[in-house]
Amino acid sequence: MSVRDVTDLYEEFGGERLPPGQRETARFPVLSKSGTPSWSPETWTFEVWGAVEDDRSFSLEEFKRLPHERQRQDFHCVTGWSRFDNEFTGVPFPALAERAGVRDDATHVMFHGFDGYATDLPLSECMREEVLFAWELDGEPLPDDHGGPVRVVTPHKYAYKGAKWVDGVEFLTERELGYWEKRGYSDTANPWNEERYS
Repeated sequence: MSVRDVTDLYEEFGGERLPPGQRETARFPVLSKSGTPSWSPETWTFEVWGAVEDDRSFSLEEFKRLPHERQRQDFHCVTGWSRFDNEFTGVPFPALAERAGVRDDATHVMFHGFDGYATDLPLSECMREEVLFAWELDGEPLPDDHGGPVRVVTPHKYAYKGAKWVDGVEFLTERELGYWEKRGYSDTANPWNEERYS
């Protein structure tokens, strides 16, 4: 599979590749709100609901059959580190949205993880090819502690906007705040503007 390189995304935001206040690392630290949850490939399902024409449900096998691609992306954690040139394989957000038939009154998205985590973004910020539901990292299955089997990656935002252990997407007709956003983290989360806290 060819790799789409989106590491020049920072140019859109008028900054350097390494956002202000960040340090580059080759490591990939593990951060979560409450540890790594357990899951089973036989029972894992991915749900799509809310302001859509068709609620959808996918098994892991069905999800991996959706249109997908490999992208080279940068990853920016709100705690101050960035990891360059990660190769994620997954379903671009617009491909999933197209299958669900997003209604005209949908304005926001809530990503849900099976650990109870949730994070929100405006629909317009999600309808980008770089927003992936990723199940591979650097050619290997996404490790459980990094959000496997599937996580969201949002290279234009701090990484808390990319839910780990994601098992559902809810399309909303008005803004709602996610887990960290309710606790004082920025709802916009632009790394190049250092939008860490609200």
